[in-house]
Amino acid sequence: MIKFHRYNKFRSQLLLFPAKQQVLSIYGKILILLTGILFTSQLVFSQQKQRVDIEQADFLEANDKIATNAQRLIGNVKIRHENILMWCDSAYTYTGTNKVDAFGNVHINQGDTLHLYARKIYYNGDISFASAYQNVKLVNKNITLYTDTLDYDMAANIGYFDNHGKIVDSLNTLTSIIGKYYLDNELIHFYKNVEAYNDNYTLTSDTLIYNTKNGRVFITGPTTIRDSTNTLYAEDGWYDTRTGEAELLKNPLVYNEKQRMTANYIKYNELEGDGKALGNVRMEDLENKAIVAGNTALFNDKNENATVTDSAMLIIYTQNDSLYLHADTLRTMPDTIPDEKIFMTYYGTRFFRTDVQGKCDSMVYYTRDSLVQLFHQPVIWSEGHQLTADFIEMKQHTDAPDELIMKNNGFIISKLDSGRFDQIKGKELTGYLVNSKLNRIEVNGSGQTLYYARQDEEIIGLNRVESSRIFIKFREGKIFRISFLQAPDGILKPLFSLTEEEKTLSGFDWKINLRPLSRYDIFRKTDQKTESDNNSHSSPAENKK
Repeated sequence: MIKFHRYNKFRSQLLLFPAKQQVLSIYGKILILLTGILFTSQLVFSQQKQRVDIEQADFLEANDKIATNAQRLIGNVKIRHENILMWCDSAYTYTGTNKVDAFGNVHINQGDTLHLYARKIYYNGDISFASAYQNVKLVNKNITLYTDTLDYDMAANIGYFDNHGKIVDSLNTLTSIIGKYYLDNELIHFYKNVEAYNDNYTLTSDTLIYNTKNGRVFITGPTTIRDSTNTLYAEDGWYDTRTGEAELLKNPLVYNEKQRMTANYIKYNELEGDGKALGNVRMEDLENKAIVAGNTALFNDKNENATVTDSAMLIIYTQNDSLYLHADTLRTMPDTIPDEKIFMTYYGTRFFRTDVQGKCDSMVYYTRDSLVQLFHQPVIWSEGHQLTADFIEMKQHTDAPDELIMKNNGFIISKLDSGRFDQIKGKELTGYLVNSKLNRIEVNGSGQTLYYARQDEEIIGLNRVESSRIFIKFREGKIFRISFLQAPDGILKPLFSLTEEEKTLSGFDWKINLRPLSRYDIFRKTDQKTESDNNSHSSPAENKK
């Protein structure tokens, strides 16, 4: 074994480290001199050929018993290779190669900007590859990677860990079991038990790509993100950790305690609250038990507004039944009362529930008191009844009969059988429903009735009565009792003497062809021609003409 004290390439001589304080013999001196010359020649040749440069060490040992062609450097070791600088407590170098095994406080600097730290590093300069172990830290500009084991390809500038790693930068902290850091592309791939977070969000995933330049996370597998407002889920897309903006491309879901939204595509911006959803959009209001669906949705999370078009549908669900409504455009907005909503529909509104169906041009629904307002030629059907007016309002009550108010040109038609209809009309009609069935009607102003009188269940004639105030009681869907409260004027005519004109009140319009027959039928278009054709065939009096 040969030892050299304080090896430094800038010194012109190597000082002999004495052993046992004895004077060496001439033979020993010659042997040491020859060995030193041989070793120095090999080292110089190796440096010229392989370009590994030992710049500094306190001690240098050469001993084939440690490793073949190995030299051990001890204390304040500094090694250079191409654009690599290495510092450590001790190291082994190997004659004829560019391999260095470094131990203790190892520090590698590459190109001034990258620093690799570890307790030990095995460096192979022939292939520009380093394997670092224990307390590993890789620093690249403002990015720091912490792990226990790291393989680093210095030629390709790619680092790889497979035993838990943590990335920290000025924006985020990210962890995973496996990771691959592409320094030139400024991308880090994370695999298995991936977590990311800062003060504004937390993220969990199984597979993720992080752009270290712009702080954008690329979603490549099942990923859940929780920000200050919502929880986001997707299996493809991206999330900007700086702005909270996200584009969710596969199985996207956005939800919180009050709302839940799914679609084929969701674009979301946490900072502004704006968002866009496309394809099979479904927005559920969990508190008000309402669902808005369609193929295109624009929404703002901060002011709780949303507009849905393209096959737009509103579903108001209860434990027993649900109402399905379609219109060209659906809008939602918050009411003045906290946690209450207003739903508005525009153009071609049609709805279906098992006990009631209807149509109108536009409609407003207030969740606070279950109030529904229908505008522009509204029509409601319930069992065998048809109700029309210029404006219709429906109020649902928990401990009282539901109300149905028809203002201006109110008209109720109740079909008995083919060609026979009981009819009620007036300026304002108020109906009361019990268990979703028409129970009674109050007529105020210009009241007119046309109903078939019965005796022992046999029809004996058609009764036409006019009164400014009328009270009508129903039983099993038919007129059971009528009370005329103010100045009635009427006539009962036997069936055989009736003309077709006398069988209807003025304005009679049986629109049965427009009635939605199922929740799927709400999407059926009823254009002006269809309504015109329907009207021309619905009135017996007009048919005779």
